[in-house]
Amino acid sequence: MNRRRFLAASTALASIAALPRTFAQWQPSQRYPDPLIKIIDPSFAKYRIPAAKVERIATGQRWAEGPVWFGDGRYLLWSDIPNNRMMRWDEETGSVSVFRQPSNNSNGNTRDRQGRLITCEHLTRRVTRTEYDGSITVIADGFEGKRLNSPNDIVCKSDGSIWFSDPPFGVLGFYEGEVAPPELPTNVYRWDPSTKQLAVVAADVNRPNGLAFSPDESVLYIIEAGVTPRVIRAYDVVQNGTRIASPRIHITAEINGTPDGMRVDVDGNIWCGWGMGAEGLDGVAIFNPAGKLIGRIDLPERCANLCFAGRHRNRLLMASCTSVYSLFVNTQGVAGG
Repeated sequence: MNRRRFLAASTALASIAALPRTFAQWQPSQRYPDPLIKIIDPSFAKYRIPAAKVERIATGQRWAEGPVWFGDGRYLLWSDIPNNRMMRWDEETGSVSVFRQPSNNSNGNTRDRQGRLITCEHLTRRVTRTEYDGSITVIADGFEGKRLNSPNDIVCKSDGSIWFSDPPFGVLGFYEGEVAPPELPTNVYRWDPSTKQLAVVAADVNRPNGLAFSPDESVLYIIEAGVTPRVIRAYDVVQNGTRIASPRIHITAEINGTPDGMRVDVDGNIWCGWGMGAEGLDGVAIFNPAGKLIGRIDLPERCANLCFAGRHRNRLLMASCTSVYSLFVNTQGVAGG
């Protein structure tokens, strides 16, 4: 072997060796349809593309969360909470890079209706907006004179209001933030774009987590993480879209199931990150608007959160522990999701 070939081979081997073991072991299915896509109810069959498979597009994180799609730039951003950074994946080139470090242990992300990045930060216990010039504006960091706990997940409604959950996960240890006493109940808040003020919209949820609106924004879904089993609550959106009412349990997880972040497609189906329980639960669970489980996407890791991406919002990108996975599906995510 000549020197050039030896160096090339050595570099390739070093690159493979540098990858986490799970990345080296996991391989996409060689079969179509992909057996990782499970049809639980016949109604889910139309959402599966027979010639599409689960792909791993990035790895090397400690806890991937908060994926958000920038269609105008064809890239994905997501949080790597314990590593105190945000990552970026470019669809056109497949390259992965660090977008922001430090990130203040960022968690959930979304975009407002002007296309700006909205971020939940554990370390600073606040919600921020990244302006077009890269500067940071604080949207909220307290309520009634007390600090927020650790904003977790976040959505932006079509009226420009910002809704976010505020459980204590970022102040319970040093892995995802800094230890500190919670100062407020675990509320869900609405930020008004006109008054720039916060209002509590849900005070009855024990450790609220993922949030999502139905396609017509008439229903808000909230994952309750502080109960066993976890549940997904549904609320009617009332008072011209500023408040919620009529709380009810929409979905109850298996005793070992862990719903986390979720998005809704144009047909009203809920696509929910799932896992950290019994074997076979890691991945994504799909429920129809009535709350019936109709499909699953099996992954080798727990999926924390997801978003719809691509030119037609038909590419599901799943932030799952150490990695991000991709699957083209035969539906579209609702705008703003």
